[in-house]
Amino acid sequence: MCGITAYCGNDFALPFLMQGLSKLEYRGYDSAGVTTLESGQLLTVKCKGRLKNLEDELTKYEIKGNIGIGHTRWATHGIPSNLNSHPHTNEDQTISLVHNGIIENYRELKEELIKKGYQFQSETDSEVVVQLLDLYDAGNIFEATKKVLKKIEGSYALCIVSTKEPDKIVVAKKDSPLIIGKVNNAYVAASDIPALLEYTKDVYFLNDLEMAIMEKEKISFFTHDGQSIEKKLVTIPYDLEAAQKDGYDTFMLKEIYEQPHVINETLRGRINHQEIVLDELKEIDFSKFNKIYFVACGTAYHACLCGAQVLEKAIKIPVTTTPASEFRYSDPLIDEYTLAIFVSQSGETADTLAALRLAKQKSATTIAIANVLGSTISRDAQYVLYTCAGPEIAVASTKAYTTQLVLLFLFAYYVAQQLGKEVDHALIQQLSHIPEYVHNILKDHQVFENYAKMLENLHDAYFIGRRLDYASVLEGALKLKEVSYVHADAYVAGELKHGPIALIEAGSVVIAVATQPHIAAKTISNIQETIARGAKVILFTTHGEKVKNVENTYYLPDVAPTLQSILVAIPLQLIAYYTAGIKGCDVDKPRNLAKSVTVE
Repeated sequence: MCGITAYCGNDFALPFLMQGLSKLEYRGYDSAGVTTLESGQLLTVKCKGRLKNLEDELTKYEIKGNIGIGHTRWATHGIPSNLNSHPHTNEDQTISLVHNGIIENYRELKEELIKKGYQFQSETDSEVVVQLLDLYDAGNIFEATKKVLKKIEGSYALCIVSTKEPDKIVVAKKDSPLIIGKVNNAYVAASDIPALLEYTKDVYFLNDLEMAIMEKEKISFFTHDGQSIEKKLVTIPYDLEAAQKDGYDTFMLKEIYEQPHVINETLRGRINHQEIVLDELKEIDFSKFNKIYFVACGTAYHACLCGAQVLEKAIKIPVTTTPASEFRYSDPLIDEYTLAIFVSQSGETADTLAALRLAKQKSATTIAIANVLGSTISRDAQYVLYTCAGPEIAVASTKAYTTQLVLLFLFAYYVAQQLGKEVDHALIQQLSHIPEYVHNILKDHQVFENYAKMLENLHDAYFIGRRLDYASVLEGALKLKEVSYVHADAYVAGELKHGPIALIEAGSVVIAVATQPHIAAKTISNIQETIARGAKVILFTTHGEKVKNVENTYYLPDVAPTLQSILVAIPLQLIAYYTAGIKGCDVDKPRNLAKSVTVE
Protein backbone atom coordinates (compact mmCIF):
# COMPACT_ATOMS: atom_id res chain seq x y z
CA MET A 1 0.00 0.00 0.00
CA CYS A 2 1.03 3.62 -0.41
CA GLY A 3 3.23 4.82 -3.23
CA ILE A 4 6.62 6.52 -3.14
CA THR A 5 8.44 8.50 -5.81
CA ALA A 6 11.73 10.42 -5.63
CA TYR A 7 13.85 12.33 -8.16
CA CYS A 8 17.39 13.70 -7.92
CA GLY A 9 18.76 15.06 -11.18
CA ASN A 10 19.23 18.01 -13.53
CA ASP A 11 15.67 18.27 -14.84
CA PHE A 12 12.55 19.40 -12.98
CA ALA A 13 11.58 16.82 -10.38
CA LEU A 14 7.80 17.34 -10.42
CA PRO A 15 6.97 15.62 -13.75
CA PHE A 16 8.62 12.39 -12.62
CA LEU A 17 7.06 12.55 -9.16
CA MET A 18 3.52 13.02 -10.47
CA GLN A 19 3.63 10.51 -13.32
CA GLY A 20 5.05 7.99 -10.87
CA LEU A 21 2.28 8.58 -8.34
CA SER A 22 -0.25 8.21 -11.13
CA LYS A 23 1.24 4.82 -12.06
CA LEU A 24 1.00 3.78 -8.40
CA GLU A 25 -2.66 4.70 -7.93
CA TYR A 26 -3.57 1.00 -8.26
CA ARG A 27 -1.91 0.39 -4.86
CA GLY A 28 -4.74 2.25 -3.14
CA TYR A 29 -4.53 5.62 -1.36
CA ASP A 30 -6.57 8.33 0.35
CA SER A 31 -4.24 11.34 0.05
CA ALA A 32 -1.19 12.52 -1.87
CA GLY A 33 1.64 15.03 -1.60
CA VAL A 34 5.05 16.16 -2.82
CA THR A 35 8.05 18.06 -1.49
CA THR A 36 10.53 19.77 -3.79
CA LEU A 37 13.63 21.79 -3.03
CA GLU A 38 13.14 25.27 -4.45
CA SER A 39 16.21 27.55 -4.20
CA GLY A 40 17.32 25.86 -1.01
CA GLN A 41 13.84 25.91 0.58
CA LEU A 42 11.32 23.08 1.01
CA LEU A 43 8.01 23.41 -0.79
CA THR A 44 5.51 20.83 0.42
CA VAL A 45 2.05 20.50 -1.11
CA LYS A 46 -0.36 17.74 -0.06
CA CYS A 47 -4.08 17.05 -0.28
CA LYS A 48 -6.66 14.60 0.97
CA GLY A 49 -8.40 12.55 -1.71
CA ARG A 50 -7.50 11.73 -5.29
CA LEU A 51 -4.33 12.68 -7.10
CA LYS A 52 -6.37 15.14 -9.16
CA ASN A 53 -6.81 17.26 -6.02
CA LEU A 54 -3.04 17.50 -5.66
CA GLU A 55 -2.60 18.32 -9.34
CA ASP A 56 -5.09 21.17 -9.02
CA GLU A 57 -3.37 22.53 -5.92
CA LEU A 58 0.06 22.42 -7.59
CA THR A 59 -1.11 24.79 -10.34
CA LYS A 60 -0.93 27.57 -7.73
CA TYR A 61 2.88 27.25 -7.55
CA GLU A 62 5.80 27.64 -9.93
CA ILE A 63 7.79 24.49 -9.20
CA LYS A 64 11.25 24.22 -10.72
CA GLY A 65 13.15 22.15 -8.17
CA ASN A 66 15.50 19.41 -9.36
CA ILE A 67 15.10 17.31 -6.23
CA GLY A 68 11.83 16.05 -4.81
CA ILE A 69 9.86 13.27 -3.16
CA GLY A 70 6.22 12.23 -3.58
CA HIS A 71 3.74 9.98 -1.81
CA THR A 72 0.26 8.51 -2.00
CA ARG A 73 -0.92 7.45 1.48
CA TRP A 74 -3.26 4.69 2.61
CA ALA A 75 -4.27 5.43 6.20
CA THR A 76 -2.89 3.20 8.95
CA HIS A 77 -2.34 5.68 11.81
CA GLY A 78 -4.60 8.71 11.67
CA ILE A 79 -7.61 9.43 9.50
CA PRO A 80 -7.22 10.61 5.89
CA SER A 81 -6.53 14.34 6.10
CA ASN A 82 -4.18 17.03 4.79
CA LEU A 83 -2.17 16.99 8.04
CA ASN A 84 -1.81 13.22 8.07
CA SER A 85 -0.75 13.16 4.42
CA HIS A 86 2.89 12.75 3.41
CA PRO A 87 5.48 14.21 3.01
CA HIS A 88 6.11 15.08 6.67
CA THR A 89 8.47 17.91 7.65
CA ASN A 90 10.15 19.08 10.81
CA GLU A 91 9.15 22.34 12.52
CA ASP A 92 11.80 24.57 10.93
CA GLN A 93 11.14 23.13 7.47
CA THR A 94 14.66 21.79 6.87
CA ILE A 95 13.87 18.06 6.59
CA SER A 96 11.10 16.31 4.67
CA LEU A 97 10.39 12.60 4.19
CA VAL A 98 7.98 10.07 2.79
CA HIS A 99 7.47 6.71 4.48
CA ASN A 100 5.80 3.42 3.64
CA GLY A 101 5.36 0.83 6.39
CA ILE A 102 4.59 1.02 10.10
CA ILE A 103 6.76 2.22 12.98
CA GLU A 104 5.70 -0.21 15.70
CA ASN A 105 7.32 1.64 18.62
CA TYR A 106 6.18 5.09 17.54
CA ARG A 107 4.17 5.72 20.73
CA GLU A 108 7.20 5.32 22.98
CA LEU A 109 9.34 7.41 20.65
CA LYS A 110 6.68 10.10 20.41
CA GLU A 111 6.47 10.35 24.20
CA GLU A 112 10.26 10.74 24.40
CA LEU A 113 10.24 13.46 21.77
CA ILE A 114 7.36 15.35 23.41
CA LYS A 115 9.35 15.38 26.66
CA LYS A 116 12.20 16.97 24.70
CA GLY A 117 9.87 19.74 23.54
CA TYR A 118 8.83 18.45 20.12
CA GLN A 119 5.33 19.25 18.91
CA PHE A 120 3.51 16.95 16.50
CA GLN A 121 1.25 18.14 13.71
CA SER A 122 -0.24 14.78 12.68
CA GLU A 123 -1.53 11.51 14.14
CA THR A 124 0.81 9.41 12.02
CA ASP A 125 3.60 7.11 13.10
CA SER A 126 5.69 8.48 10.22
CA GLU A 127 6.07 11.94 11.76
CA VAL A 128 8.12 10.37 14.56
CA VAL A 129 10.83 9.62 12.00
CA VAL A 130 11.17 13.20 10.78
CA GLN A 131 11.25 14.51 14.35
CA LEU A 132 13.98 12.01 15.25
CA LEU A 133 15.93 13.13 12.20
CA ASP A 134 15.63 16.69 13.45
CA LEU A 135 16.92 15.59 16.86
CA TYR A 136 19.98 13.85 15.43
CA ASP A 137 20.74 16.14 12.49
CA ALA A 138 24.06 17.92 12.83
CA GLY A 139 24.41 18.81 9.17
CA ASN A 140 24.80 15.28 7.81
CA ILE A 141 21.40 13.76 7.02
CA PHE A 142 22.91 10.34 6.19
CA GLU A 143 24.50 10.06 9.64
CA ALA A 144 21.27 11.22 11.26
CA THR A 145 19.34 8.58 9.33
CA LYS A 146 21.66 5.82 10.54
CA LYS A 147 20.96 6.83 14.14
CA VAL A 148 17.20 6.94 13.52
CA LEU A 149 17.15 3.47 11.97
CA LYS A 150 18.67 2.06 15.15
CA LYS A 151 15.83 3.60 17.17
CA ILE A 152 12.78 2.64 15.14
CA GLU A 153 11.12 -0.78 15.06
CA GLY A 154 8.85 -2.00 12.29
CA SER A 155 8.84 -1.68 8.53
CA TYR A 156 9.89 1.21 6.35
CA ALA A 157 10.76 2.51 2.95
CA LEU A 158 12.09 6.04 3.46
CA CYS A 159 13.09 8.87 1.14
CA ILE A 160 14.55 11.92 2.91
CA VAL A 161 15.58 15.40 1.72
CA SER A 162 17.28 18.19 3.67
CA THR A 163 17.87 21.86 2.93
CA LYS A 164 21.28 21.53 4.61
CA GLU A 165 22.34 19.11 1.85
CA PRO A 166 20.16 20.14 -1.09
CA ASP A 167 21.93 17.95 -3.64
CA LYS A 168 20.99 14.50 -2.39
CA ILE A 169 18.23 12.15 -1.27
CA VAL A 170 18.82 9.52 1.40
CA VAL A 171 16.76 6.33 1.09
CA ALA A 172 16.43 3.27 3.35
CA LYS A 173 14.43 0.05 3.31
CA LYS A 174 13.17 -2.68 5.63
CA ASP A 175 10.16 -4.90 4.83
CA SER A 176 8.67 -2.37 2.39
CA PRO A 177 9.54 -2.26 -1.32
CA LEU A 178 11.82 0.43 -2.77
CA ILE A 179 13.47 0.39 -6.19
CA ILE A 180 16.02 2.88 -7.57
CA GLY A 181 16.29 3.64 -11.28
CA LYS A 182 19.21 5.06 -13.28
CA VAL A 183 18.34 7.81 -15.74
CA ASN A 184 20.58 10.09 -17.79
CA ASN A 185 21.86 12.73 -15.36
CA ALA A 186 19.50 11.57 -12.62
CA TYR A 187 18.55 8.85 -10.19
CA VAL A 188 14.93 8.09 -9.38
CA ALA A 189 13.19 5.89 -6.83
CA ALA A 190 9.74 4.37 -6.41
CA SER A 191 7.91 1.69 -4.49
CA ASP A 192 7.04 -0.28 -7.62
CA ILE A 193 8.38 -0.75 -11.13
CA PRO A 194 5.51 0.85 -13.16
CA ALA A 195 6.41 4.26 -11.68
CA LEU A 196 9.87 4.04 -13.26
CA LEU A 197 9.18 2.57 -16.69
CA GLU A 198 8.48 5.83 -18.53
CA TYR A 199 11.98 6.98 -17.55
CA THR A 200 14.10 3.83 -17.30
CA LYS A 201 14.21 0.04 -17.20
CA ASP A 202 17.62 -0.03 -15.47
CA VAL A 203 17.14 -0.44 -11.73
CA TYR A 204 18.79 -1.34 -8.45
CA PHE A 205 16.88 -3.43 -5.91
CA LEU A 206 17.45 -2.44 -2.29
CA ASN A 207 17.47 -5.33 0.17
CA ASP A 208 16.24 -5.03 3.73
CA LEU A 209 18.46 -2.97 6.06
CA GLU A 210 20.16 -1.24 3.13
CA MET A 211 20.48 2.48 2.41
CA ALA A 212 21.49 4.65 -0.52
CA ILE A 213 22.49 8.23 -1.19
CA MET A 214 21.04 9.45 -4.49
CA GLU A 215 22.83 12.36 -6.17
CA LYS A 216 22.49 13.85 -9.64
CA GLU A 217 25.55 12.13 -11.11
CA LYS A 218 26.15 9.20 -8.77
CA ILE A 219 24.65 6.79 -6.29
CA SER A 220 26.19 5.11 -3.26
CA PHE A 221 24.87 2.06 -1.38
CA PHE A 222 25.37 1.12 2.26
CA THR A 223 24.28 -1.25 4.97
CA HIS A 224 22.16 0.31 7.71
CA ASP A 225 25.37 0.59 9.74
CA GLY A 226 26.98 2.72 7.03
CA GLN A 227 29.28 0.12 5.47
CA SER A 228 29.72 0.71 1.74
CA ILE A 229 28.39 -2.04 -0.58
CA GLU A 230 28.09 -2.63 -4.32
CA LYS A 231 24.79 -3.20 -6.13
CA LYS A 232 24.15 -4.74 -9.53
CA LEU A 233 22.16 -2.78 -12.13
CA VAL A 234 19.28 -4.93 -13.45
CA THR A 235 17.30 -4.35 -16.66
CA ILE A 236 13.53 -4.86 -16.23
CA PRO A 237 11.85 -6.57 -19.22
CA TYR A 238 8.50 -4.73 -18.88
CA ASP A 239 7.48 -1.95 -21.23
CA LEU A 240 5.16 0.93 -20.42
CA GLU A 241 2.48 -0.19 -22.88
CA ALA A 242 1.94 -3.33 -20.80
CA ALA A 243 0.85 -1.10 -17.91
CA GLN A 244 -1.71 0.83 -19.96
CA LYS A 245 -5.34 0.00 -20.76
CA ASP A 246 -4.70 -0.79 -24.44
CA GLY A 247 -8.17 0.27 -25.55
CA TYR A 248 -10.13 -1.40 -22.75
CA ASP A 249 -12.41 0.67 -20.53
CA THR A 250 -10.71 -0.53 -17.37
CA PHE A 251 -7.52 -2.29 -16.30
CA MET A 252 -9.59 -5.08 -14.75
CA LEU A 253 -11.32 -5.91 -18.04
CA LYS A 254 -8.02 -5.74 -19.92
CA GLU A 255 -6.44 -8.10 -17.43
CA ILE A 256 -9.35 -10.55 -17.63
CA TYR A 257 -8.91 -10.70 -21.40
CA GLU A 258 -5.14 -11.09 -21.10
CA GLN A 259 -5.56 -14.44 -19.39
CA PRO A 260 -5.19 -16.71 -22.44
CA HIS A 261 -1.89 -15.00 -23.23
CA VAL A 262 -0.45 -14.88 -19.72
CA ILE A 263 -1.47 -18.47 -18.96
CA ASN A 264 0.32 -19.50 -22.14
CA GLU A 265 3.37 -17.52 -21.02
CA THR A 266 3.30 -19.21 -17.62
CA LEU A 267 3.15 -22.62 -19.32
CA ARG A 268 5.86 -21.81 -21.85
CA GLY A 269 8.81 -24.18 -21.55
CA ARG A 270 7.34 -25.95 -18.52
CA ILE A 271 5.73 -28.92 -20.30
CA ASN A 272 8.00 -31.07 -22.46
CA HIS A 273 6.37 -34.18 -23.96
CA GLN A 274 3.94 -34.46 -21.02
CA GLU A 275 6.77 -34.03 -18.52
CA ILE A 276 6.80 -31.03 -16.18
CA VAL A 277 10.00 -28.97 -16.30
CA LEU A 278 10.74 -26.73 -13.32
CA ASP A 279 14.50 -26.42 -13.39
CA GLU A 280 14.36 -23.74 -10.70
CA LEU A 281 13.59 -26.54 -8.19
CA LYS A 282 15.91 -29.26 -9.45
CA GLU A 283 18.19 -29.04 -6.39
CA ILE A 284 15.37 -29.91 -3.96
CA ASP A 285 15.14 -33.46 -2.63
CA PHE A 286 11.36 -33.75 -2.22
CA SER A 287 11.62 -37.23 -0.70
CA LYS A 288 12.78 -35.79 2.64
CA PHE A 289 9.59 -33.86 3.40
CA ASN A 290 6.87 -35.24 5.66
CA LYS A 291 4.79 -32.08 5.85
CA ILE A 292 3.97 -29.26 3.43
CA TYR A 293 2.48 -25.82 4.05
CA PHE A 294 0.94 -23.38 1.59
CA VAL A 295 0.81 -19.82 2.95
CA ALA A 296 -0.76 -16.76 1.31
CA CYS A 297 -3.35 -13.97 1.68
CA GLY A 298 -6.61 -13.16 -0.10
CA THR A 299 -6.84 -14.33 -3.68
CA ALA A 300 -3.46 -16.07 -3.48
CA TYR A 301 -4.78 -18.01 -0.47
CA HIS A 302 -7.68 -19.27 -2.57
CA ALA A 303 -5.23 -20.39 -5.25
CA CYS A 304 -3.31 -22.24 -2.54
CA LEU A 305 -6.47 -24.02 -1.36
CA CYS A 306 -6.71 -25.50 -4.86
CA GLY A 307 -2.99 -26.19 -5.20
CA ALA A 308 -2.81 -27.92 -1.81
CA GLN A 309 -5.66 -30.30 -2.64
CA VAL A 310 -4.09 -31.24 -5.96
CA LEU A 311 -0.63 -31.74 -4.43
CA GLU A 312 -1.88 -33.83 -1.52
CA LYS A 313 -3.82 -36.11 -3.84
CA ALA A 314 -0.83 -36.44 -6.18
CA ILE A 315 1.83 -37.31 -3.58
CA LYS A 316 -0.13 -38.61 -0.55
CA ILE A 317 1.67 -36.36 1.95
CA PRO A 318 -0.23 -34.07 4.39
CA VAL A 319 -0.58 -30.57 2.95
CA THR A 320 -1.95 -27.63 4.95
CA THR A 321 -3.08 -24.23 3.69
CA THR A 322 -2.95 -21.34 6.16
CA PRO A 323 -3.65 -17.61 5.76
CA ALA A 324 -0.36 -15.78 6.21
CA SER A 325 -1.89 -13.46 8.81
CA GLU A 326 -2.55 -16.55 11.00
CA PHE A 327 0.51 -18.63 10.20
CA ARG A 328 3.15 -17.14 12.45
CA TYR A 329 0.77 -16.79 15.40
CA SER A 330 -0.25 -20.46 15.29
CA ASP A 331 3.14 -21.82 16.37
CA PRO A 332 3.30 -23.99 13.24
CA LEU A 333 4.97 -27.40 13.46
CA ILE A 334 7.99 -26.80 11.26
CA ASP A 335 11.41 -28.39 11.05
CA GLU A 336 14.00 -29.33 8.43
CA TYR A 337 11.59 -31.93 7.02
CA THR A 338 8.96 -29.28 6.21
CA LEU A 339 8.40 -27.68 2.81
CA ALA A 340 6.72 -24.26 2.89
CA ILE A 341 5.38 -22.53 -0.24
CA PHE A 342 4.56 -18.81 -0.09
CA VAL A 343 2.41 -17.22 -2.80
CA SER A 344 2.09 -13.48 -3.45
CA GLN A 345 1.33 -11.57 -6.64
CA SER A 346 3.34 -8.51 -5.62
CA GLY A 347 5.95 -10.39 -3.65
CA GLU A 348 5.71 -7.63 -1.04
CA THR A 349 2.75 -8.79 1.09
CA ALA A 350 3.81 -8.06 4.67
CA ASP A 351 2.06 -11.00 6.36
CA THR A 352 3.37 -13.47 3.79
CA LEU A 353 6.91 -12.13 4.13
CA ALA A 354 6.74 -12.44 7.92
CA ALA A 355 5.51 -16.03 7.60
CA LEU A 356 8.33 -16.84 5.19
CA ARG A 357 10.94 -15.53 7.60
CA LEU A 358 9.48 -17.60 10.43
CA ALA A 359 9.62 -20.75 8.30
CA LYS A 360 13.26 -20.03 7.47
CA GLN A 361 14.09 -19.56 11.15
CA LYS A 362 12.60 -23.00 11.84
CA SER A 363 14.77 -24.59 9.10
CA ALA A 364 12.00 -25.29 6.58
CA THR A 365 12.78 -25.38 2.87
CA THR A 366 11.05 -22.34 1.35
CA ILE A 367 9.67 -21.72 -2.14
CA ALA A 368 8.18 -18.41 -3.29
CA ILE A 369 5.64 -18.10 -6.07
CA ALA A 370 5.46 -14.49 -7.20
CA ASN A 371 4.69 -12.36 -10.23
CA VAL A 372 7.14 -9.49 -9.74
CA LEU A 373 10.76 -9.98 -10.73
CA GLY A 374 13.13 -9.04 -7.93
CA SER A 375 10.36 -8.67 -5.32
CA THR A 376 11.27 -9.15 -1.68
CA ILE A 377 9.65 -12.57 -1.36
CA SER A 378 11.53 -13.82 -4.41
CA ARG A 379 14.82 -12.69 -2.90
CA ASP A 380 14.13 -14.00 0.61
CA ALA A 381 12.97 -17.51 -0.31
CA GLN A 382 15.48 -20.25 -1.08
CA TYR A 383 13.75 -21.04 -4.36
CA VAL A 384 11.38 -19.04 -6.55
CA LEU A 385 8.89 -19.73 -9.33
CA TYR A 386 7.50 -16.81 -11.32
CA THR A 387 4.06 -16.55 -12.82
CA CYS A 388 4.19 -14.63 -16.07
CA ALA A 389 1.12 -12.44 -15.65
CA GLY A 390 2.95 -9.19 -16.33
CA PRO A 391 2.01 -6.00 -14.45
CA GLU A 392 -1.42 -6.34 -12.82
CA ILE A 393 -2.78 -2.85 -12.23
CA ALA A 394 -6.40 -3.39 -11.15
CA VAL A 395 -6.66 -3.89 -7.41
CA ALA A 396 -8.85 -6.99 -7.77
CA SER A 397 -6.61 -9.81 -8.94
CA THR A 398 -7.68 -11.78 -12.02
CA LYS A 399 -4.84 -12.87 -14.28
CA ALA A 400 -2.46 -13.28 -11.34
CA TYR A 401 -4.95 -15.74 -9.79
CA THR A 402 -5.30 -17.97 -12.83
CA THR A 403 -1.56 -17.99 -13.50
CA GLN A 404 -1.00 -18.92 -9.84
CA LEU A 405 -3.40 -21.84 -10.28
CA VAL A 406 -1.58 -22.96 -13.41
CA LEU A 407 1.82 -22.78 -11.73
CA LEU A 408 0.57 -24.52 -8.57
CA PHE A 409 -0.80 -27.39 -10.64
CA LEU A 410 2.46 -27.62 -12.55
CA PHE A 411 4.27 -27.66 -9.21
CA ALA A 412 2.05 -30.45 -7.84
CA TYR A 413 2.65 -32.71 -10.82
CA TYR A 414 6.36 -31.85 -10.90
CA VAL A 415 6.73 -32.99 -7.27
CA ALA A 416 4.76 -36.17 -8.05
CA GLN A 417 7.07 -36.75 -10.99
CA GLN A 418 10.17 -36.29 -8.82
CA LEU A 419 8.81 -38.78 -6.28
CA GLY A 420 8.06 -41.37 -8.93
CA LYS A 421 4.29 -41.10 -8.51
CA GLU A 422 1.93 -41.79 -11.37
CA VAL A 423 0.96 -38.62 -13.26
CA ASP A 424 -2.07 -38.34 -15.56
CA HIS A 425 -0.45 -37.53 -18.90
CA ALA A 426 -3.82 -36.76 -20.49
CA LEU A 427 -4.37 -34.10 -17.82
CA ILE A 428 -0.95 -32.59 -18.55
CA GLN A 429 -1.85 -32.46 -22.22
CA GLN A 430 -5.12 -30.69 -21.41
CA LEU A 431 -3.25 -28.24 -19.17
CA SER A 432 -1.13 -27.19 -22.13
CA HIS A 433 -4.35 -26.30 -24.00
CA ILE A 434 -5.97 -24.31 -21.16
CA PRO A 435 -5.33 -20.95 -22.92
CA GLU A 436 -7.60 -22.05 -25.78
CA TYR A 437 -10.39 -23.04 -23.40
CA VAL A 438 -10.13 -19.71 -21.59
CA HIS A 439 -10.22 -17.85 -24.90
CA ASN A 440 -13.46 -19.61 -25.84
CA ILE A 441 -15.10 -18.93 -22.47
CA LEU A 442 -14.35 -15.22 -22.89
CA LYS A 443 -16.41 -15.27 -26.10
CA ASP A 444 -19.47 -15.95 -23.92
CA HIS A 445 -19.09 -12.66 -22.02
CA GLN A 446 -22.67 -11.64 -22.88
CA VAL A 447 -23.97 -14.66 -20.96
CA PHE A 448 -22.11 -13.58 -17.83
CA GLU A 449 -23.25 -9.98 -18.25
CA ASN A 450 -26.84 -11.24 -18.25
CA TYR A 451 -26.14 -13.22 -15.08
CA ALA A 452 -24.80 -10.03 -13.47
CA LYS A 453 -28.11 -8.27 -14.17
CA MET A 454 -29.74 -10.70 -11.73
CA LEU A 455 -27.73 -8.99 -8.97
CA GLU A 456 -28.56 -5.41 -9.98
CA ASN A 457 -30.95 -4.68 -7.12
CA LEU A 458 -29.55 -7.07 -4.55
CA HIS A 459 -27.29 -6.44 -1.59
CA ASP A 460 -26.48 -10.11 -0.95
CA ALA A 461 -25.43 -13.17 -2.94
CA TYR A 462 -24.59 -16.74 -1.97
CA PHE A 463 -21.96 -19.03 -3.48
CA ILE A 464 -21.78 -22.79 -2.91
CA GLY A 465 -19.44 -25.58 -3.94
CA ARG A 466 -17.51 -28.58 -2.60
CA ARG A 467 -13.80 -29.47 -2.47
CA LEU A 468 -12.01 -27.67 -5.36
CA ASP A 469 -15.29 -26.00 -6.22
CA TYR A 470 -15.45 -24.54 -2.72
CA ALA A 471 -12.09 -22.82 -3.27
CA SER A 472 -13.47 -21.50 -6.56
CA VAL A 473 -16.59 -20.03 -4.97
CA LEU A 474 -14.55 -18.44 -2.20
CA GLU A 475 -12.64 -16.57 -4.89
CA GLY A 476 -15.83 -15.78 -6.83
CA ALA A 477 -17.47 -14.31 -3.72
CA LEU A 478 -14.35 -12.30 -2.93
CA LYS A 479 -14.30 -10.81 -6.43
CA LEU A 480 -17.94 -9.80 -6.18
CA LYS A 481 -17.38 -8.20 -2.78
CA GLU A 482 -14.23 -6.38 -3.83
CA VAL A 483 -15.51 -4.60 -6.91
CA SER A 484 -19.32 -4.38 -6.61
CA TYR A 485 -19.71 -4.14 -2.80
CA VAL A 486 -22.40 -6.83 -2.91
CA HIS A 487 -22.26 -8.79 0.33
CA ALA A 488 -21.31 -12.25 -0.93
CA ASP A 489 -20.77 -15.33 1.21
CA ALA A 490 -19.33 -18.65 0.06
CA TYR A 491 -20.29 -21.90 1.75
CA VAL A 492 -19.40 -25.55 1.49
CA ALA A 493 -22.58 -26.75 -0.22
CA GLY A 494 -23.16 -29.55 2.28
CA GLU A 495 -23.11 -27.05 5.14
CA LEU A 496 -26.10 -25.07 3.86
CA LYS A 497 -28.57 -27.08 5.91
CA HIS A 498 -26.52 -26.45 9.05
CA GLY A 499 -27.51 -22.81 9.29
CA PRO A 500 -26.90 -20.69 6.18
CA ILE A 501 -30.06 -21.90 4.42
CA ALA A 502 -31.98 -19.69 6.87
CA LEU A 503 -30.78 -16.75 4.76
CA ILE A 504 -32.33 -18.03 1.53
CA GLU A 505 -35.63 -16.45 0.59
CA ALA A 506 -37.64 -15.65 -2.50
CA GLY A 507 -35.44 -13.72 -4.94
CA SER A 508 -32.09 -14.69 -3.38
CA VAL A 509 -29.36 -15.38 -5.94
CA VAL A 510 -27.25 -18.49 -5.43
CA ILE A 511 -24.17 -19.03 -7.61
CA ALA A 512 -23.17 -22.69 -7.56
CA VAL A 513 -20.17 -24.54 -8.95
CA ALA A 514 -20.42 -28.30 -9.49
CA THR A 515 -17.53 -29.50 -11.63
CA GLN A 516 -16.17 -32.43 -9.60
CA PRO A 517 -17.93 -35.59 -10.83
CA HIS A 518 -17.72 -37.59 -7.59
CA ILE A 519 -19.62 -34.93 -5.62
CA ALA A 520 -21.41 -32.82 -8.26
CA ALA A 521 -24.69 -34.65 -7.70
CA LYS A 522 -24.52 -33.76 -4.01
CA THR A 523 -24.05 -30.06 -4.81
CA ILE A 524 -26.92 -30.17 -7.29
CA SER A 525 -29.15 -31.64 -4.55
CA ASN A 526 -28.20 -28.68 -2.36
CA ILE A 527 -29.16 -26.38 -5.23
CA GLN A 528 -32.63 -27.88 -5.30
CA GLU A 529 -32.96 -27.08 -1.58
CA THR A 530 -32.34 -23.39 -2.32
CA ILE A 531 -34.75 -23.41 -5.28
CA ALA A 532 -37.45 -24.85 -3.01
CA ARG A 533 -37.05 -21.73 -0.87
CA GLY A 534 -37.38 -19.30 -3.79
CA ALA A 535 -33.75 -18.81 -4.82
CA LYS A 536 -32.66 -17.97 -8.35
CA VAL A 537 -29.66 -20.13 -9.22
CA ILE A 538 -26.71 -19.63 -11.56
CA LEU A 539 -24.93 -22.95 -12.02
CA PHE A 540 -21.52 -23.72 -13.50
CA THR A 541 -21.11 -27.41 -14.22
CA THR A 542 -20.04 -29.93 -16.86
CA HIS A 543 -22.07 -31.59 -19.60
CA GLY A 544 -22.43 -34.93 -17.83
CA GLU A 545 -24.49 -33.58 -14.95
CA LYS A 546 -28.28 -33.78 -14.89
CA VAL A 547 -29.79 -30.54 -13.66
CA LYS A 548 -33.48 -29.80 -13.14
CA ASN A 549 -35.20 -26.46 -12.53
CA VAL A 550 -32.08 -24.36 -13.16
CA GLU A 551 -32.60 -22.00 -16.08
CA ASN A 552 -29.22 -20.32 -15.80
CA THR A 553 -26.79 -23.18 -16.34
CA TYR A 554 -23.42 -22.72 -18.00
CA TYR A 555 -21.59 -25.83 -19.13
CA LEU A 556 -17.82 -25.57 -18.88
CA PRO A 557 -15.52 -27.31 -21.39
CA ASP A 558 -14.91 -31.02 -20.92
CA VAL A 559 -11.51 -31.09 -19.27
CA ALA A 560 -10.11 -32.89 -16.23
CA PRO A 561 -11.97 -31.91 -13.02
CA THR A 562 -8.77 -30.51 -11.50
CA LEU A 563 -8.45 -27.96 -14.29
CA GLN A 564 -12.01 -26.69 -13.92
CA SER A 565 -10.78 -24.42 -11.13
CA ILE A 566 -8.93 -22.37 -13.73
CA LEU A 567 -11.82 -22.26 -16.18
CA VAL A 568 -14.63 -21.38 -13.78
CA ALA A 569 -12.60 -18.42 -12.49
CA ILE A 570 -13.23 -16.59 -15.78
CA PRO A 571 -17.06 -16.36 -15.64
CA LEU A 572 -16.96 -15.59 -11.91
CA GLN A 573 -14.58 -12.68 -12.60
CA LEU A 574 -16.81 -11.37 -15.36
CA ILE A 575 -19.95 -11.60 -13.22
CA ALA A 576 -18.20 -9.50 -10.59
CA TYR A 577 -16.96 -7.05 -13.22
CA TYR A 578 -20.35 -6.54 -14.88
CA THR A 579 -22.17 -6.30 -11.54
CA ALA A 580 -19.80 -3.53 -10.49
CA GLY A 581 -20.44 -1.74 -13.78
CA ILE A 582 -24.20 -1.97 -13.33
CA LYS A 583 -23.87 -0.52 -9.84
CA GLY A 584 -21.56 2.28 -10.98
CA CYS A 585 -18.49 1.17 -9.01
CA ASP A 586 -14.87 1.96 -9.86
CA VAL A 587 -13.62 -1.56 -10.55
CA ASP A 588 -9.94 -0.62 -10.77
CA LYS A 589 -9.84 1.21 -7.43
CA PRO A 590 -12.32 -0.34 -4.99
CA ARG A 591 -12.88 1.59 -1.81
CA ASN A 592 -10.72 0.78 1.21
CA LEU A 593 -8.53 -1.66 -0.73
CA ALA A 594 -4.92 -1.59 -1.88
CA LYS A 595 -3.14 -3.67 -4.48
CA SER A 596 -0.05 -4.49 -2.49
CA VAL A 597 -0.70 -4.92 1.22
CA THR A 598 2.67 -4.02 2.69
CA VAL A 599 1.47 -3.55 6.27
CA GLU A 600 0.10 -6.19 8.64
